[in-house]
Amino acid sequence: MGHDRGEKAENMAIDGKLVRELAELLAETGLSEIEVEDGDRKIRVARQLTAAPVQQYAAPALAAAPVAAAPVPAAAPAVDANAVKSPMVGTCYLAGEPGVPNFVSVGQAVKAGDTLLIIEAMKVMNPIVAPNAGTVTAILVENAQPVEFDQPLVVIA
Repeated sequence: MGHDRGEKAENMAIDGKLVRELAELLAETGLSEIEVEDGDRKIRVARQLTAAPVQQYAAPALAAAPVAAAPVPAAAPAVDANAVKSPMVGTCYLAGEPGVPNFVSVGQAVKAGDTLLIIEAMKVMNPIVAPNAGTVTAILVENAQPVEFDQPLVVIA
């Protein structure tokens, strides 16, 4: 069987331009992998996400938050009680698009229905809204981070 796959791979024309475009799309969207299928041909481009770019992106928000973040350690045991949890598996985005301010920041007052972040699942952007009014006391996820179902995202007290 391995021989058959080898022959198929030799006959498959790799479109280098398409692979480069897909890689650029990964970088632009923050996704970790993308797969394109055209008949019998399937191309999958994947990359390993590292924490370094995320930390650079989040640095301005963290620099502005130390004063407001001070009460968080005392509230840490109750994080799950007030946390807004993910209703789905997907990729979390803290802003509507790269280069614009995040939807919310620590210390910000929110009203019920305010958008807290977006979770992209199956190419659909799903806004996650505040279930009630309060103050954002913690943001538990990083931008472009994969999230699981029921994972705590943001704490509103």
